Amino acid sequence: MDLLRPEIRPYPWGTRTAIADLQGRRVPAPGPEAELWMGAHPSAPSGLDRPATPPVPFTPTASIASRVTLDTVIAADPSGELGPECAARFGGRLPFLLKVLSAAKALSIQVHPSRAQAEAGYAVENERGLTPDDPRRNYVDDWPKPELLYALTPFEVVAGLRTPDDAAALLITLAVDELEPLAARLAEPGADLRAALASVLEWPAPVGLVASVVAACERLAAAGGPYADAYAAAVRVAADHPGDIGVVAMLLMRHAVLQPGQAVFMPAGGLHAYLRGTGIELLANSDNVVRSGLTGKHIDVPELLKLVDPAVAVPVLAPRVLPDGIAWFDTPAPEFRLYVVDLAGPALALPGAGPRILLCLDGACALRSEAGQALELTRGDSCFLSAADAVVRATGHARLALATPGPPPA
Repeated sequence: MDLLRPEIRPYPWGTRTAIADLQGRRVPAPGPEAELWMGAHPSAPSGLDRPATPPVPFTPTASIASRVTLDTVIAADPSGELGPECAARFGGRLPFLLKVLSAAKALSIQVHPSRAQAEAGYAVENERGLTPDDPRRNYVDDWPKPELLYALTPFEVVAGLRTPDDAAALLITLAVDELEPLAARLAEPGADLRAALASVLEWPAPVGLVASVVAACERLAAAGGPYADAYAAAVRVAADHPGDIGVVAMLLMRHAVLQPGQAVFMPAGGLHAYLRGTGIELLANSDNVVRSGLTGKHIDVPELLKLVDPAVAVPVLAPRVLPDGIAWFDTPAPEFRLYVVDLAGPALALPGAGPRILLCLDGACALRSEAGQALELTRGDSCFLSAADAVVRATGHARLALATPGPPPA
C-alpha cells in the first residue's frame, strides 16, 4: 500500500475551490484547478513514497521519494504490481486513470476513440513526424478512452446526439432563419445526424449565426418550455466562449444535469462536453481527445466527424448496490470499474482485485493488508493498492472512491 501524491492539472476551465477544499488547502486556490490525477499516465504520473529500484543517487535538492512515480514502479515489476493476469491483459500498463474533475466553465466538445481508432491515429501522427508534445496531435497514446463521470455535486453535461426529430423540434422552436433549412432536413425520414453536425461545425463565418442563436436562447430560456434548460446552458457557455460555433453544436446534443450519486458513461464515439460541476472521472489510461469547439486547444473537425457515432447512447446511470455500503457502476469498459464505499465503522474487505486506487472523499479510515501493512487515509488522501496487497480491510467512518480494473473476459 502506497500513499499517492496526485498531480493537479491547472486547465483554465477549472474551479479554484473544489480540489483545494478536498485536499484541505486554502480556498480559493491561487489559480484554476481543473483535474486531480491519480494514476500512472506518463504525462502526469502520481508520486509515491517508496524507495526507487534501483536506488537513485542522493542529491542535496531532491529526496529519493520525490523522484519515484507510479508509472516507473509498475514498469519495474508489472506482474508484481498489477498481477500476472492484469499485466498480460493490458501489456504491463495500469489500465485506468482516476481523477477528480471540477469545472467552472465548459470543457471542449469532444469525442474519444476506440482501441483500433487510437492505434491507427497514433501511428499516422507518428508517421507525420509529430512529436509527443506537439499541440496538433489528437492521439498522444495508442489507447482508447472510455470514461465514467460520477457526480459529487450537480453536474451539467451535454452528451450524445439528440434524435433527428428532437433536434428538428429544438431548432424550429429556436426560430433562427439561418437554421430553418437544417431543421427541415432533420425532420425528414432517415435524417443524417452526422451530416447535420458537420453543417454546423463547418459553418462559414459563424459569428453572426452564434449571435442570433444566443439571442434566441436568451428569450426562450426565460419563457420556459421543454428546451429551456438547454437554451440557458447555451447562453452561459456563450459568455465564456463568445462567437464559438460550439454553442450552436451543443444544442444538437442531449442536455442533462446529473445529481450527486448519478453517473454517465462515455463510450467510444459518444460526443460530449462537460459544462460545470465537480465529480469523479474514471477512464482508461489515455489522454486521447479529439475536439471540435469550446476550446483554445487543437480542433480537428474532420477527425471528430470520422469518430462520432450518432447511434451511441450516453445513459445516466444509477449505481448497483451491494451489501455493507458498497455500490458500483456497470459499464462495458474492460479497463475499469468504479466502486463507492460508505464505510460505517467495522472492518470491511474492499472489493476488487489486482491493482486498485483508493480516494477518501470524506471522513477517515485505517487500512490493513493481509501481510499486516497499515495505512491511514483522511479526506483528500489517495493510495495505490498493488496486486500483492491482495485482501485489504478498511475500518472507520468514510466515503471512499475505489478504482479497479474491469473483470477479465468470461
